[in-house]
Amino acid sequence: MKVSSTSEKTYKIPAGTGIGHVHLKVADIQRSLDFYCGLLGFEITSRYGEDAVFISAGGYHHHIGLNTWFSKNAGPAPKNTAGLFHTAILYPTRKDLATIFRRLGKADYPLTGAADHGVSEALYLDDPDSNGVELYWDRPKEQWPVKEDGSLEMYTRRLDLEGLLKELG
Repeated sequence: MKVSSTSEKTYKIPAGTGIGHVHLKVADIQRSLDFYCGLLGFEITSRYGEDAVFISAGGYHHHIGLNTWFSKNAGPAPKNTAGLFHTAILYPTRKDLATIFRRLGKADYPLTGAADHGVSEALYLDDPDSNGVELYWDRPKEQWPVKEDGSLEMYTRRLDLEGLLKELG
């Protein structure tokens, strides 16, 4: 890709830009709905025939699309190939993250990791198709760790899961 002018080289995406949704290829719609809706609590907003479903939190048109257009009954994508590493689902508060952590525990759903990144705290797991999922909350921006040069000092440290559960009282 070639960028020709200086103004095009200095373009920055607008600060208010967000990631609106992710669309996942899955092997089995119902199995994915059991995970994303039944376990994580998303709601179905729309169906597109038998092969696609759109789900959301809070009534948005869709945060996640699930489809079997090219993947019905297929196995998971190999881990050592290019593709989506994980879908990150942002919870509004630490208490909300604690609530889903407790829910996962009660369902005996396995985590693949848990981390304190300084700017956020995160739980990691795989959906039924081995797609990575990160469930996290962001600390308030004024609490983000910064280096002497003003850049963020993100890291990966052990998440205090017992401390997380204390959010629930």
